[in-house]
Amino acid sequence: MRLPLLAAVCCALLASAAVPHCAQAAKARHFKWEISNMFWSPDCEEKVVIGINGQFPGPTIRARAGDTIHVELKNALHTEGVVIHWHGIRQIGTPWADGTAAISQCAINPEETFTYRFVVDKPGTYFYHGHYGMQRAAGLYGSLIVDVAEGEEEPFKYDGELNLLLSDWYHESIHTQMVALSSKPFRWIGEPQSLLINGRGQFNCSMAAAHTPGATQCAAVNRQCAPVVLPVQPNKTYRLRVASTTSLASLNLAIGNHKMTVVEADGNYVDPFAVDDIDIYSGDSYSVLLTTDQDPSSNYWVSVGVRGRKPKTAPALAVLNYRPNRASKLPALAPPVTPAWDDYEHSKAFTFRIRARAGTPPPPATADRRIELLNTQNRMDGHTKWSINNVSMVLPATPYLGSLKLGLKSTLTAARPAETFSRGYDVRQPPANPNTTAGDNVYVLAHNTTVDVVLQNANALAHNVSEVHPWHLHGHDFWVLGYGEGAYRGDAADEARLNLRDPPLRNTVVIFPYGWTALRFVADNPGVWAFHCHIEPHLHMGMGVVFAEAVDRVGKVPKEAVSCGATASALMNGDHL
Repeated sequence: MRLPLLAAVCCALLASAAVPHCAQAAKARHFKWEISNMFWSPDCEEKVVIGINGQFPGPTIRARAGDTIHVELKNALHTEGVVIHWHGIRQIGTPWADGTAAISQCAINPEETFTYRFVVDKPGTYFYHGHYGMQRAAGLYGSLIVDVAEGEEEPFKYDGELNLLLSDWYHESIHTQMVALSSKPFRWIGEPQSLLINGRGQFNCSMAAAHTPGATQCAAVNRQCAPVVLPVQPNKTYRLRVASTTSLASLNLAIGNHKMTVVEADGNYVDPFAVDDIDIYSGDSYSVLLTTDQDPSSNYWVSVGVRGRKPKTAPALAVLNYRPNRASKLPALAPPVTPAWDDYEHSKAFTFRIRARAGTPPPPATADRRIELLNTQNRMDGHTKWSINNVSMVLPATPYLGSLKLGLKSTLTAARPAETFSRGYDVRQPPANPNTTAGDNVYVLAHNTTVDVVLQNANALAHNVSEVHPWHLHGHDFWVLGYGEGAYRGDAADEARLNLRDPPLRNTVVIFPYGWTALRFVADNPGVWAFHCHIEPHLHMGMGVVFAEAVDRVGKVPKEAVSCGATASALMNGDHL
């Protein structure tokens, strides 16, 4: 059951009020975190990670729908700011808690403390991560699980639950990576050294070397990089929650000899369907049901491999441990083989099967506005950038939420961002004019209007290269209406590809190489919201836009959230938020 929007707003604004859905058993859950750099060995190679309270990954938050989360966060990083984005939480009534530096709040300075307060309004599988610079790639992330409200039930049954948070890991620091991506000439950061499952992986060796020609068997490893073990009982059904917070890699998950039934995507129920493996892009989350119906005398490999890029990173492995077998008993069968990295038909076959479960609210029949966003790779003053409609996004010193709320005239550039691209643009060739410019890419949306967004992929600067891009929208779920090949034309043929009957609700969606993806959402959540490629280096290089919605309707914004840049000066001069 989903929380109605009105009830969600009430919960967000009046967490203690007598709102039927959220007052029955809603709780305030308090956390006190300190974020700091620390030595850690995620893949058995000691490096510096960003941890929370001495943990990597960060602590798991568990709550029920309607609960209010309080996180008192101290920044103990010595030389840089920090924010936390609560990925998939819509922040209804609390846009200042979204945790996007320069958009919803100021970065929290070293030795400062900031308190996030927000309501988790609907159940699902979520996570949190840093959203300042490339701190997510440094390990600043953790799981956020929201169970159904007290007295309610999921629309599927299971006996137990397991949680997998997937990520990739670089041995180079994020500061070196950012310098490389911003350098002239451009220096690409390459592929990650390891894939991690719940923060653990093994570099330059394999737990399944007997089945991997040329691989070295991993010797005894320390606790920080020991393979993840998932204990299960035979003949039971488990809910496996899976989320990806990767910096670069698109992934594929499979479990030896076991099928999975997909039941949730990005905190929304889907029409159940069975698969042998799932593709999971950065920013995605799923729940799958797993039945332990195989030979109980064996354990089985859980394998996570790279998709969408020519893999130079070895798969990550975990062990599905059928009790009472020893956890150290290695599976006899070889790990599942990840589909070929460029088998996009396999990827599409999975993605196209994701449909909304019966009872999911349908999208509005028509839209008030359509925004078409062409994703291109470009050059600017000798630098390599990613651009949207030939503008590479640059974030301001003053958070948009504060500056727009105060009506500061210097907030936005005079030129408004383009809402379409030339129908003559050849998406299968490198850009004829590779040059781009920088801009704010802020689209101002009228309150309660229905907006269609078409994401158009294209060839990069090099010939015959078009990459996978997972796009994530803050502050909203959207309906994924459809996908297409080649250039979007908006004609009858493209319209015929759209699904208005049972499109899934998501907060992250993929655009395939040389293709387009269409989505629809209602601008019913006042605030300023990022919409961007969830690949960390792509966002760093400018691949994103901002949606500003009815900022005049936003309630009181805490001064500490936006007291920096021009907003700080305005507040000192007596202006009020």
